Amino acid sequence: MSGMSRESGELIETLRRAAGLLQQADVRFALAGGFAAYAHGAAVPTHDVDFVIHEDDVRSALDALVADGMRPHECPEEWLVKACDGNCLIDLIFRPAGGRVDDKLLDRAVEQRVAAVSMPVLPATDLAVMRLLAFTENDCDFSDYLPVCRALREQIDWERVVRECGSSPYAYAFLTLLARLDVIDGGLLR
Repeated sequence: MSGMSRESGELIETLRRAAGLLQQADVRFALAGGFAAYAHGAAVPTHDVDFVIHEDDVRSALDALVADGMRPHECPEEWLVKACDGNCLIDLIFRPAGGRVDDKLLDRAVEQRVAAVSMPVLPATDLAVMRLLAFTENDCDFSDYLPVCRALREQIDWERVVRECGSSPYAYAFLTLLARLDVIDGGLLR
């Protein structure tokens, strides 16, 4: 982990620990968010660790983390629960923008080694769809996701992303930016 910030190193340790605990508790999950993007070749994230799980598994997942010394973290959102491992946050997402976590989504996850631990990781296309659908008038800062899209552009099915996200004006604006920057083919937006 040379060249990595202390914050990133702590998050990677939290990722390893949480994934192991979810596996031991037989909670079906997939790595999502910044660490899933990292597994596909983007930069190491510095914010939190995200997993997608079935809504029915929220209690079991949180109990598994808490039983190992993590603590629940209050959050006002109704689409996820959070846990803290020291200063590191873990998001257990069960209703991402665009729908619920279901078997179809989890079935698309591919087993990968991330930070020396084997775990299911969402494909780059699903990550893009989830993130673009999360853009709203109150959360429309494209600066953090632009480098991710550049890094993962060849792994993303942009036709599917446009099909699933194109009706969102915020996602469409981001896709237009990607087209203008030649990250994606502008013809997809016609």
